[in-house]
Amino acid sequence: MKKNQLEIACFNYESALIAQESGVDRIELCENMQLGGTTPNTILAVKVREKLAIKMHVIIRPRGGDFVYTDEEVVEMKQDIKQFKKLGIDGFVFGILNPDGTVNKKQNRELVNLASPLSCTFHRAFDVVTDMKQSLEDVIDCGFKTILTSGKGATVEEGIFDLEKIQKWAKDRIEIMPGGGLRSSNIKLIQDKLEPTFYHSSAITDKTETANPEEIKELRNFL
Repeated sequence: MKKNQLEIACFNYESALIAQESGVDRIELCENMQLGGTTPNTILAVKVREKLAIKMHVIIRPRGGDFVYTDEEVVEMKQDIKQFKKLGIDGFVFGILNPDGTVNKKQNRELVNLASPLSCTFHRAFDVVTDMKQSLEDVIDCGFKTILTSGKGATVEEGIFDLEKIQKWAKDRIEIMPGGGLRSSNIKLIQDKLEPTFYHSSAITDKTETANPEEIKELRNFL
């Protein structure tokens, strides 16, 4: 039977260690929290990989802002995937859209194929697509294993009803991972509406960029 699991978004080395010590299932390594997370530098990734026994996914996002990328930026994303694959990580997190808010199937598929056999998560670019149902089908078609989404809300609480819909549409074809403002204070509300899945949180409760071990413990208590 499927069970709930927890992924922590880590913006620095310290958070990654805290996440592992707190018993999470996986981390998503990124930098620049104020930009919503961008590709971490290789030195940080090497340090984290050396210390972590748990699964580690890496975000591939060359800059903040929208999710429509130039050809040069896509080349950069491909180079980053090749580089990180050599480090023995477990998966990648990215998402590319067309200017009209649809999923750019060609570019996403190229990156998914390049990342293979590692699993890929389509990140919160999904929260700005124009058509959720069609975009879900496109993301599945590209070969992603997971979608990280707040259900198009500013937070998972706001998007709960859409999260429920997306998970029903997805059936068992792709994992729907709620993330965006997920905390121990609202995870129960989300869980009550969803089938068991992966949950995503930064577990940051102050003005820093570092996960709070107590918050992770609280989150895990609900799983």
